[in-house]
Amino acid sequence: MKLQGIDVGIVRKGKGRPLLMLHGGGGPVAGMPFADRLAERFEIIAPTHPGFAGTRIPEHFNRVDDLVFLYLDLLDELDLKDVVLMGFSMGGWVAAELATMTTERLSKLILVDAVGVKVGGREDRDIADVFGLPPEQLANKMFHDPSRAPDINALTPEQLEIVAGNRMALGVYTWDPFMHNPKLPRRLHRIDVPTHFIWGASDGVVTVDYGRAFCKMISGATMTVIEKAGHSPQSEQPGAFVDAVFSFAGR
Repeated sequence: MKLQGIDVGIVRKGKGRPLLMLHGGGGPVAGMPFADRLAERFEIIAPTHPGFAGTRIPEHFNRVDDLVFLYLDLLDELDLKDVVLMGFSMGGWVAAELATMTTERLSKLILVDAVGVKVGGREDRDIADVFGLPPEQLANKMFHDPSRAPDINALTPEQLEIVAGNRMALGVYTWDPFMHNPKLPRRLHRIDVPTHFIWGASDGVVTVDYGRAFCKMISGATMTVIEKAGHSPQSEQPGAFVDAVFSFAGR
């Protein structure tokens, strides 16, 4: 659909309460098995952020709040109500920013291994440098089982182009300041819907301690830690991930 004059690709599937799913820097996740499970109880609405999955990033898009306003327009355009808003990693940052602006159309908020805040001091590296790490080290931080990381050498040139485009788009949205908004912690008190964090116990990009610190910034927020999962628990432990979502928002 067109939003702000931009063609935005959207996957829609399932029936039930609307679940707006905002992907992270790895690209769309609505085609993964966990999403099919969620579609048994929710209507999944999963847009692709401009610049990801081979799409173009608009010249005037250069910050996370450009995505926030895009999805505020999406909620209005589709007249969605009682929405469960779920964001993964960078998408969790987008979701948190959106919820500080308005929760009028939201019923619950789920943040999965989300970035977006700085929990340590100025010199603390509490968010891993995903752009500077060699692929092997990044895989060790991303996955509980690094053997599950995509094999770059097995990708086709077309697939490599998409991967490179995703990394470029991630950099455009999150580079400066790196992976966070210094003002966001002072705005999180505005989130007045039930909020749940889901975190991989082995996440080395943003650790469980980071997740717990983030969770404490939102009044009444709760957290599920999934064992044997890294930065993407929905892919490494899809069963436990879906159970956590259903337990919090499936009623």
